[in-house]
Amino acid sequence: MFLVIFKTMQINLIYLRFNLKKIKILSLLSLFTGTSILAVSQKIELINPTFLGNERRNYYGNKAPDTLNLIWKHYLGEGKTTISKNIEDQIWAGAGWTGQPLLYKESDSLYLIQGSLDHHLKKINASNGNLIWQYRFDDAIKGTGTIWHNEKAKNKVHELIIFQGSKLGYGKNINTKHIPSFRAISLVDGSELWRFDVKKTKSYSRDVDGSPLIIEDTLYIGLENGLLAAIDPDPDHVQYVDSMFQPPILHEHKLFTKQDIFDHKNNLVTESSPSKLGNHLFIASGSGHIYGYNFLKDTIDWEFHVGSDIDGSAIITDDSCVISTIEKQYIIGRGGVFKFNPKKYGIESVEWFFPVENNEKGSWEGGIVGSAAINDFYEKSSKLAAFVSVKGNLYLINHKIIDQEITNLGPNEKYRYPCPLLLDKINIGPSISTPLLIHDKLIVAGYQGLKLFKITTNQTLELLASYSTAFEATPFVYDEKIYVASRDGFLYCFGN
Repeated sequence: MFLVIFKTMQINLIYLRFNLKKIKILSLLSLFTGTSILAVSQKIELINPTFLGNERRNYYGNKAPDTLNLIWKHYLGEGKTTISKNIEDQIWAGAGWTGQPLLYKESDSLYLIQGSLDHHLKKINASNGNLIWQYRFDDAIKGTGTIWHNEKAKNKVHELIIFQGSKLGYGKNINTKHIPSFRAISLVDGSELWRFDVKKTKSYSRDVDGSPLIIEDTLYIGLENGLLAAIDPDPDHVQYVDSMFQPPILHEHKLFTKQDIFDHKNNLVTESSPSKLGNHLFIASGSGHIYGYNFLKDTIDWEFHVGSDIDGSAIITDDSCVISTIEKQYIIGRGGVFKFNPKKYGIESVEWFFPVENNEKGSWEGGIVGSAAINDFYEKSSKLAAFVSVKGNLYLINHKIIDQEITNLGPNEKYRYPCPLLLDKINIGPSISTPLLIHDKLIVAGYQGLKLFKITTNQTLELLASYSTAFEATPFVYDEKIYVASRDGFLYCFGN
């Protein structure tokens, strides 16, 4: 009996022959490595396998709803965590930044993978919010994981794997000998496959918030110890070291300099997720750099130094550029958004810079903590980008058109750069989430709620619906439903 699976989104084609004993892959043509379809004992479709959907970090789902009717909500729980030795332990509920749910389909049923601040990674039925399984970490989970199809797996449990990070471990500190805060979990049953011991460096953190990318069976992950690590993720290759099964480290690169240690007072944290453009990975570091890593030559050969803290992931555009958000910290100027042409170097690589306002309240001084959204995956003509400042202003721009009447002073107030065309600006309240641009819809979450906008024919924003509760996490959209976790403790499903 033959089973033919065809997926137009993200373009993967797999022909499969099935009998009662085994599934044999006859041929595979992979034209894009964003999502994938595979078969184990039944059909599996990976819809959102990593933060912001694919290796370019620019896929947010297929079809947005027209309203925000509450379909279901699931209580994720709460957990205790330590911020620092100078601050009393906190109880956090729900999911935080980046906290985007992963989504996949199994035998025509949809399932979510959600990290939670209650220390658990959870598999949840996307149709009703029921919990399937959960795996306990040592501390709160803030970041988004990545799902990998291991085509070389020797057993079913190893075929689908979630790679997920967490905070360093409740009751532990930066000097604890072993911090296994990055792990591989089987998607099939929630069992642990290996632990990665995040080493101590000059950084003041050993957490893991970023989402890895898998390229040709190698896992690349930016760690909060300031290192870019290349790891062999296959559970069949683990080594038993320090009383735990650990994956082999293939390469490591520092994402900071000696001067950064002094300038940032050991805040060398990499929280962003790497993005792929050609034979390069682009990753932003809290040390104040955007780096280009050539994974074929195993070397960092492109870099732009801003000097601020940078938390958002580098977004890859259809014109082979990189869009990066900048926080207001360690710099004299304002944070905002850069667009870079990585074929050029230094200030010549800057296509434009868009500054945003400073912040008078809260722990963030200003700028942007989340990533930028672009509509390049969905539209070939109107090249839109959206981002929201920590102060609460949502911006819609055209990232291909320059406003000829404006130039902007850069974050260090040394150079002036071109400015992209601003289309609309609306205050939605403080936010560190990443907006989503899907065709003519824009979805954005913040501390004052979730908002659904329509992008009009004049390329302005029209509010369609809103839901009031506090969000830090980034949503995901599929088949007219929005899945998003909140700081109030719940994972929500909204839709038509």
